[in-house]
Amino acid sequence: MTCDTALPFDADALLALAARLADEAATLINAIRDRGFETIIKADKSPVTEADQAAERHILAGLRAATPNIPAIGEEEVANGTFVEPGETYWLVDPLDGTREFAAGRDDFTVNIGLVHQNRAVLGAMALPAYGQLYTGLVGKGAWRRDSNGLNEISAVLPPEGGLRILASRHYADDPRLKEWLAGRKVGTLGNIGSAAKFARVAEGAADFYPRLGPTMEWDTAAPQAIVEAAGGHILDEQGKPLTYGKPGWFNPPFLCTGRHPAGEHDA
Repeated sequence: MTCDTALPFDADALLALAARLADEAATLINAIRDRGFETIIKADKSPVTEADQAAERHILAGLRAATPNIPAIGEEEVANGTFVEPGETYWLVDPLDGTREFAAGRDDFTVNIGLVHQNRAVLGAMALPAYGQLYTGLVGKGAWRRDSNGLNEISAVLPPEGGLRILASRHYADDPRLKEWLAGRKVGTLGNIGSAAKFARVAEGAADFYPRLGPTMEWDTAAPQAIVEAAGGHILDEQGKPLTYGKPGWFNPPFLCTGRHPAGEHDA
């Protein structure tokens, strides 16, 4: 996907806004993690913590103040029954992706702020609070990682000759569908981590494939997809088409996150 130069907004300014708010939310989350928190199980059986709620309140307030004409949709508000009409352009926010990882004391959790325009993810910011990393991407322009080494452009890579470096969800590590998908493919390494951190590793060229066979929601993937695609990678559905947005109930189908494709090849 290339970024439409006629986008009806200043994409660079919106990316900077998303990056700032993701960074600030990461600071909030780390502070709550340091002092301790309680985990609550929602009606859909998924966990939520004070960190999820505080981060979402901060992000949505910031987005709505700075971009009042762009609807902002957050996971926790939707879970509580709040409906926001999306329109042609809207924000999708997952304030703490990987709550299970966070609650278990592991480090692979993220803050995701993505912008959707005409059903495609066009820009995103994703913070990894425990690692002190911030990933940003603008489709058609590039993707970047900011950490203790400063700000550096990142790029997805072609699969190595030694075999695919695959990351799969920790929560679905024993899913028999994963073994079926891997059958016949040359696998170099296979690791299991939680949250959208897997997208970041593909975008920066540290991994090649992330097959997502279990359920996800659109706010889980909007920011990461924009970053992966901006870095030259792909998020494809089971038909080999780019994952799109505005689907009923915000539900995603199974998808495949890949690095760069060799010329003439298709990985789905």
